[in-house]
This record gives sequence, C-alpha cells and structure tokens, in this order.
Amino acid sequence: MDLRTRLADWPAAGPQIAGSLRNLGLETIGDLLFHLPQRYQDRSRLTPIASLVDGQDALVRARVEITDVRYAGRRQLRVVLSDEGRGLLLRFFHFNEGQRAAFAAGRWVQAYGSVRFGSSGPEMVHPEYRVADDEHAFQTSDALTPVYPLTAGITQPRLRRLIEAALRLATTDVHLAAQLPGLPAPDSLPALRSLHAPAGAADATLLIEGTHPAQQRLIREELLAHQLCMRLLRRQVRTRPAPSLGDLPASADALEAVLPFRFTGAQRRVIGDVARDLEARRPMLRLVQGDVGSGKTVVAAAAMLAAARAGYQSALMAPTELLAEQHYANLSRWFTPLGIDVEYLAGKMKKSEREQRLARVSSGAAPIVVGTHAVFQQSVAFDRLALVVVDEQHRFGVQQRLSLRDKGPQGSSPHQLIMSATPIPRTLAQTVYADLDVSVIDELPPGRTPVTTVVVNNVKRDEVLTRIADACRAGRQVYWVCTLIEESEELDAQAAEATAERLKAELSDIRVGLVHGRLKSDEKDAQMRDFKNGDTQLLVATTVIEVGVDVPNASIMVIENAERLGLAQLHQLRGRVGRGATASQCVLLYQLPLSNTAKSRLETMRSTTDGFRIAQADLELRGPGEILGRRQTGVIGLRIADPVRDQALIPPLQQLADDWLERYPLDAQRLIARWVGDVEKYGQV
Repeated sequence: MDLRTRLADWPAAGPQIAGSLRNLGLETIGDLLFHLPQRYQDRSRLTPIASLVDGQDALVRARVEITDVRYAGRRQLRVVLSDEGRGLLLRFFHFNEGQRAAFAAGRWVQAYGSVRFGSSGPEMVHPEYRVADDEHAFQTSDALTPVYPLTAGITQPRLRRLIEAALRLATTDVHLAAQLPGLPAPDSLPALRSLHAPAGAADATLLIEGTHPAQQRLIREELLAHQLCMRLLRRQVRTRPAPSLGDLPASADALEAVLPFRFTGAQRRVIGDVARDLEARRPMLRLVQGDVGSGKTVVAAAAMLAAARAGYQSALMAPTELLAEQHYANLSRWFTPLGIDVEYLAGKMKKSEREQRLARVSSGAAPIVVGTHAVFQQSVAFDRLALVVVDEQHRFGVQQRLSLRDKGPQGSSPHQLIMSATPIPRTLAQTVYADLDVSVIDELPPGRTPVTTVVVNNVKRDEVLTRIADACRAGRQVYWVCTLIEESEELDAQAAEATAERLKAELSDIRVGLVHGRLKSDEKDAQMRDFKNGDTQLLVATTVIEVGVDVPNASIMVIENAERLGLAQLHQLRGRVGRGATASQCVLLYQLPLSNTAKSRLETMRSTTDGFRIAQADLELRGPGEILGRRQTGVIGLRIADPVRDQALIPPLQQLADDWLERYPLDAQRLIARWVGDVEKYGQV
C-alpha cells in the first residue's frame, strides 16, 4: 500500500466507502491527505449546562436522567442529561436499539455539538458522543478537532480515522518528504500533519485565523500548482508558430478614418499591446477587459483589419445569434468603406446558402467571418485563419482555447483575442486567467452619458410606473428586469410573465414585450428585435438580457428585487442603458427586510459606475466561487488558498512557476499531480 493505492483496494476503506468518497473527488489514499479541514472544533474545555450559549458549539459531560422514544411528527430518541439540576436534551432521528439501550439512566455521557434553545431549554441534535459508567473514563482533547467537508455515507469520525491512517502511510513517501525549492518551511508532510492533527492550544488561534505556518506553506503550494498548470496549458497553445501581422497601427489609423468617432487613449494603449503580440511569431493569448460600451469591439476590428490587409482571415465568435448579428452589422458598416467583405454564419440558414458561405470561408474569399460557437464546428474549414476574436470570455473555457490551435494554416496556430465586459479583479485574473495576458480599457468614449442609479423601496412602485410611462410617451424605451420566471410563494419576487401582464394592464397605451430564458431562441430573438427597432417601448425581461443587444434609445433600466442579484450581474444589466445621448437612469427596486450584504451591494451600485471597483467589492462580499460560477470554480478548484485573502502571494509565485518550469520540471509535474490532478482534465473544466 502507498499513497497511489486506490481507496477501493485499501482494506481500511473498501469499495463501499470508496464509492462515497468519490463524491468528494477522492480516489486514492494520497487524495485523503489533501482533503483539508474546513474548520476546527475546540474540545479542550468542558462547558457546564448552565453556561451553554445558543448557537455555539460546546463539549458537555453529564449523567443520563431520562431516555425515551417519541413519535411526534417523526420517530426520535430523546435523552435528557442532568448537571447540577440543569437539563440538556439530546435528539436523535437516526438510531438503533443498541444506541437507545446504551443511554441507560445514571450512565455518564460526554457529547459535543451545536447548542440551540428550544421550548424546553438547551438541546443538541445528533451530537458526537461517548457513553461510560464512570465520569473519569472520559478525557478532553488538548488538540483541536478537524471538521471536514462530508458527503452521504461518511461521518466525521470515520473520515478522521481514514486520514489518520493515510498520514501514517505518508511517512514512507519520498516525494512528500522532499524539499521543494523556493517554498518556506515547514515541508509538505509536517505541514499536512499540523493541519489534520493540530498540536496543543498554541496552534489553535493561528489555525482558526488561517495564519499558521503550515497553512501558509500549503496555500503557496496550491497557488503555485495552479500557476504551473495554466502556464503548461499556455505552452500547449503556443506549440506552433503564428503568422506575424505587423500592420496594426496603420490599420487602426485607416479604421479610425471611416469611423464617426475617435479612439480613446485607453483604446490606443490596448491596440499597442495587441500590436506587439501580433508582430511576434507566436500565438497571441490576450484578454481585453472593459466595461460595456468601452470600445473593445473596435480594438478587435483594428486587429482584424490588420489580418485582412496581410492576406489572412479572422473569425469573431459571440455567445448568442443576436449578439453575433449585432457584431456582423457593426463590422459590415465599418469595413464596407474599406472594401473588405464580412461573412455571417448562422445556425438557421438554408442548406444551399450555408454551403455557399462555407465555400467562401474555405476558399479564403471571406476575410472576416462572424458567428456563434458554430463557427468552429468541424464542418467549417478556413483557408488562412490568423486571428480568432472571442466575445464574452466567461462562457469560453481553457479547453476551447486549446481546440482553436488546429484551425490555423498548416503548421501554425491563430492569434486569440478574448473580450470580456465582466470586469474581473486583477487578483482573480492572475489565478483564473493565468494562461492569458490581460489588457484593460478603463476609459469610456466621449458622448456616453453616465447612468444615474437610484435605490427605491418597492412600496414606491407606482411612482416608478408613472416615470417610465412618461419616458415611453416621450419616445424613449425602458427595460424592466425581474429575477424569476414563474410565481413562487417561497420567494417574494415578481415573475416576468405576471409582471408583463400587469404592466400591460397598468400602462395600456404602452407596447410591452417579454423575454425570458424559457422562450425558444427564435421567439426571444424576435422580441429583442422588436425592442431594438422601437416596435415595443417597454421590455420585461429576466436576466437573460445581461449580455444583450445595443439599444441606444433605451434610457431607463428598472430591476425588481435588486437585492437578490450579485454586483457583477447588476452592473452588467445597468450597462444596457446609457448607450445614447439621453441622460439615463437605473432604478433598483428592493424589498424589505434587507440583509447587511444586500444593503452593501445596493450602496456600491448607487455610489459608483466603475466596473472594476464593483468587481472588487463583489469579490470581497461573495468570494471567487460565487462570482465565477460553478464552471469556473471547477477551473480554480482551490481547497485552501483564497485569491482575495492571498493576493499578495500570487506575483512572486508566478515568477517561481516560470523558474520551476525551466529548472525543476519534475517537481512541477509532481506538484500539479498533488494539488490539481491531470493538466488535460484541468483544461476541460
């Protein structure tokens, strides 16, 4: 047996336990070592029953006074403990006859659990416990007790025993005993032992605060493993050369000459970043971030023009057909005066028309191709593809970036320019997008009117209705966003369908449209087109319009139950208005009572329109997992590190990762295997 042994083959676990542990992502004995405690319990002090506090964990020792089984609602074992005349009720809903018999009156019980105060005083539900005939048979623990993430079929005591056994086996593992260059003491195995089996009270405060040297060591290991992984994925994309496109500054000038606006300083700076990438004979991997309306597409268009002038093709990929159509319309308008054709590939085309367009793409007659992810289906062949532009990075994973390697001309890979209107704080970008270079457009074009945000209690809804009716009658358009599609008694939120009907009745002279995620895509597109063309004045929608079309005439955004949405989502929705010359407003309707977090979110939205300040506040309020969503938390998969708390560690670890890949490639592979697993699987999340 060693750390690579599968849990199903380990007598201490066996197939059944291994099946449960697989739900936690644990396959081998070594995986157990890196299943780290999420918190610790202090079982070093006994608490008298009279001193118990509601909501706190406590260790108690007392005698059994009464034991009975009741059937009120559901079958339960009730054990009343008595200590100096004060009683504590233990409740068990899952029990057997042997357990019931063990709690005989007069026996001693030592129990640890969370205390809550019910109608009959303090109680614990399913505490951890031991029963004995003598009070002196028990001991308190000098060490902290680790508490692990669990799954069905596994208890804390069982998991602790398995991890203790794994730690004993680990003493013979040479890789865990090896010193890793550039990382501080303690080494890996002593650090793991400190976290799984903490020593005395001296460690308690440091462990609970997350500042213990063992935690700091393992945090660095984990962050380093992720940096190494992303760098290896980046190397994979760059295994082939890319065409050198050296004409970007001149192409940007030529594009600017036909545009009705001038580039901002921020756009010029980012064009400079992209120009340096395109000149090099290796694939560009650049993420361009900027708020809605900051002009990311124009930067991409300048790069596409440089590719077309050099005799190559470009492809722009958008997440929805509606957005792809919008990009196609903009690029056609910009490139027609320059004599460059733009081809559009849609999923709904007739077969004959699609075949004609595919032939133009494969022959190279179409220098610029726009569409959804279908642009990169196997049936689509390019002649000389040199640049791929991806809109909305958070819908496009590492594995898809890898797949684009094969779309370039024979023996080369295309450059990749990825745009995101979802601001990602620098600390998070350094962790999640470590395979990308990042540029930020932090300046809005002149003429964009700032959006005024107001926070309004739902009781003033009628005043809001009056304001939007006046705006619609004056020729402007309004978004009304709901957070749910169907009525729900549990969540007091207006549903989109019910709201649309109600608004039609309340504003009978206003043309109302409706968009939500359960509409078929062609119905959704038709509703969005009607709004864009001005055929409807008020669009009731769910958050599906978070990434949507450009409607300059829309000047008011009402968001119902705004307290239910995260900051990034609120900011994205607000970005739908303020795209024309008219002064615009975002109205955040909220429902009392508000949590402190909700109050903080709404105040942040009211006080700033800076997407990066909002993203940083969101990160601090919610943490990285919630912000990035399940798909991207899979990419991060952090067990002990936290990009917010540990952001100061990331830049030196990026340098260390580069050093390791040059000098210690074997150590790099082992550390990745230890913390991340397989590089290819990591890229596919």
